[in-house]
Amino acid sequence: MERQNVPAKSPSLGEMNFNVVYCNHQSADLEVRERLTLSTEDQFQRAYEALLSRFPGSEMVVLSTCNRVEVYSAEPDGRQTPRQSDVAEFLSDFHQIPVKEFADDLLEHRGPQAVRHLFEVACSLDSMVLGEPQIINQVKQAYERAFHFEACGPLTHTLFQMAFRVSARVRTETRLAEGRVSIASVAVGEFGRNIFSRFDDKRILVIGAGEMAEETVRYLNDEGAREVTVVNRSLDRGSALAQSVGGKVRPYEELDECLQTADIIVSATGADYAIIDYERFARLRASSDRRTMFILDLGTPRDFDPRIAAIDDNVFLYDVDDLKATCDRNRRLRHKEIEKAHRIIEAETEQFMHEVYHRATGPVVKRLREQWHDIRQQEVDLLLSKLSHLGEEDQAAIERTIERIVNKLLHPPLEALKAEARVGPPTGLMEALKRLFHLSDSAD
Repeated sequence: MERQNVPAKSPSLGEMNFNVVYCNHQSADLEVRERLTLSTEDQFQRAYEALLSRFPGSEMVVLSTCNRVEVYSAEPDGRQTPRQSDVAEFLSDFHQIPVKEFADDLLEHRGPQAVRHLFEVACSLDSMVLGEPQIINQVKQAYERAFHFEACGPLTHTLFQMAFRVSARVRTETRLAEGRVSIASVAVGEFGRNIFSRFDDKRILVIGAGEMAEETVRYLNDEGAREVTVVNRSLDRGSALAQSVGGKVRPYEELDECLQTADIIVSATGADYAIIDYERFARLRASSDRRTMFILDLGTPRDFDPRIAAIDDNVFLYDVDDLKATCDRNRRLRHKEIEKAHRIIEAETEQFMHEVYHRATGPVVKRLREQWHDIRQQEVDLLLSKLSHLGEEDQAAIERTIERIVNKLLHPPLEALKAEARVGPPTGLMEALKRLFHLSDSAD
């Protein structure tokens, strides 16, 4: 993930401004998330163009998945990062949705809290399915996309690279990823097993050929499913997925026929609308044998009209929000591992912020030390020139004493600067030190 053409410069004070505005499965219901999500590359391109136009100079990374929409920002020039109200206005204009319909579902973190939030997301502690492995790939993809659209910069680069490393550490040092950890495995293993006792005699229809669809069909295949049909708008991509699991591919135009004969339907298309509305499904259902049907809708927005669940008693339709109770139970069972992961994240967040603030305060500390010790050396040289009758040992003792005095005088302001940097950008104190001691802004 390292990018050679991302400049590795030391952040200025302004670059310590981190922010994230987001909604996820905990703060907003599926309907709200569906309306705010970005699902196509064209949408992402237009979103980044609008963000960079609206917030020139800011570094931006947008993360949009089935469970969350998050806008990370960092400001490199000392200005304020976009606030919750700013991001709400952007989302409102972009999606043509009144702010009042979703503003209460947006949350915001700034500074270390924003850093900690990204680390928790990357480690899947903030996921619906605790320990699920997809999220780190989604975070990496979000960063790569921001880089592609020239929206990220040195600070977001450093932040996201650290998030990847923290995720790897949590995965290595905890047991969060053991057992059923993906949305697909929980959905099939928990819900599917409550409907069907076996999968080897069921006809599986997979709509879509993306990462979520691929993971689900592979899990079904491991569970014994043998008759798998993939329908995708891109026939080549659908064919590749079907071949990988010993299934077959059908053209998208034959979707209705496939829907009528399937026992299990997994849909994860990434379309920005419901591809199967109530009327269409009702018509197909009326002309079928009304067999027991398990529909797993993993699309965001949903691929199936939710009213389809009430068509008859043999239709079992589940979407990502229906996974919540099972995932919450998963979370409770892994309480100790969660605590261990949080300790890692807390330590990494503190270390990351310390390094960022240290890099920002370093030039001021260096100039202050050099200035005072230059003055010390000048005065020592002047004094010793008048005390030439003293021996070398006495002169050295005088020099050491004056050096200790200077270090003791420097200690309080530098300790105050260090203490303030532990909790946030020490902007005010640094500016005061510059004015008090006439320190220049140029780095040595």
